[in-house]
Amino acid sequence: MRFWLRSLTFRVVAFSSIWAVVTLIVIFTLITTLYRQASERGFDSLLSAHLFNLIGSVGISDKGVLIGAPDLGDLRFSEPFSGWYWSVEPASEGVSGHLRSSSMIAQTLPSPSISEVPFNSSFQRSYSTRGLKGERLQVFESEFVLDAKNHIARFRVMGNKSELEEEIRSFQGRLLTYLSLFGAGMIAINAIAILLGLQPLRRVRAALAMVREGTAQRLGGNFPSEIEPLANETNALIENNKRIVERSRTQVGNLAHSLKTPLAVLLNEGRALGGQKGQLITDQAASMQKQVEHYLQRARIAAQRDSVVYRTPVAPLAERMVRVMQKLNPKVALSLSLPAEAIIFAGEREDLEEIMGNLLENAMKWARGTARITARPLAVAGDGGDHFEILIEDDGPGIPEDKAREALQRGKRLDETKPGTGLGLAIVADLIKEYGGTLALERSPLGGLKAIVRLRSVQ
Repeated sequence: MRFWLRSLTFRVVAFSSIWAVVTLIVIFTLITTLYRQASERGFDSLLSAHLFNLIGSVGISDKGVLIGAPDLGDLRFSEPFSGWYWSVEPASEGVSGHLRSSSMIAQTLPSPSISEVPFNSSFQRSYSTRGLKGERLQVFESEFVLDAKNHIARFRVMGNKSELEEEIRSFQGRLLTYLSLFGAGMIAINAIAILLGLQPLRRVRAALAMVREGTAQRLGGNFPSEIEPLANETNALIENNKRIVERSRTQVGNLAHSLKTPLAVLLNEGRALGGQKGQLITDQAASMQKQVEHYLQRARIAAQRDSVVYRTPVAPLAERMVRVMQKLNPKVALSLSLPAEAIIFAGEREDLEEIMGNLLENAMKWARGTARITARPLAVAGDGGDHFEILIEDDGPGIPEDKAREALQRGKRLDETKPGTGLGLAIVADLIKEYGGTLALERSPLGGLKAIVRLRSVQ
């Protein structure tokens, strides 16, 4: 859920969809309200016209009897229980007789008293009542003087308002269907437009991934005018990063060259001097040379880190190192296990050589007769990138668990009987840390040490 809330696409689509839904609801409400008002006005106008037509069609005889044969021009007034009725009743003394439509089977229908619904100034009133079958009726009623003797009759025209409500509901249903289809189409088109509009950003992301993986040197392709400045600035940043890397490498090379001659002089002078002091000078000069190479290497890695990623196939390098180590240590059986798929290290070949070389040299030095190296891809939980691990094992004495951390300390040697400076594992640990990997020392099933190196890989 947090991913979707952080998604720009989701936010824009959700906002536009909510706005579309709210807009369609407002439109639906407005249209249905206007339609209801227009329908009710038309309904009332029709009943009013029928009422005046009825008044014009009824008279009174000399004996005070209501006479006439009204024809309102609507067949519903002749259909029983249709909900459309009319009636004429006496409203004053001296008037007799009743007239009603053929659809009105009952003598009369309930109506409110005049006190409840009074007549207006035109002696007309309108009210709702229930019909013969329980339908809702709208009644227009008027009292009219029929002759000079002030004979008054009450005229009523009744329309089936339930039909009107049903027609309005039917219209609302059709309108809701059409607006829903229109809204779904609008939301879909809007989402497609947004996705297509954001497609250049995905292309930028893919191009940046190619640069990060080392398969491209800059962002390529045609981008929209809104995205092109971003791509140009990113390419300028990449170019500037490259210049920084090259400048750093140049400075590293200059420093290495400037220190190379003085260290070589110290080494030669130490060997020439001989004796205990000469040996001390030689050892310290060699240690200085090792330290300088190590820190220059770290500077080089720091300069390249987070810039263009280098690609180093693991299998060819491991096979070559195994052949070299096997020749240097013919008494130790060294085996190599590689996966079927190719593993590409996200770093420089020299750094991987330094890591594997130090660990292999350490394994071959302590192994009694067997050593092995295994490389395999690895899935790291909670990390979005690809990784691999290298396991280097031997059947030597190994390192106790409580001494593993101590073995990674710079210059620390657990066994002074073996040659070495105590810098190998520390250099390996620093290199791996610079690449964002991990190094673990465990007990091997062979009986000796198992060094587990985890590093990032690229496709």
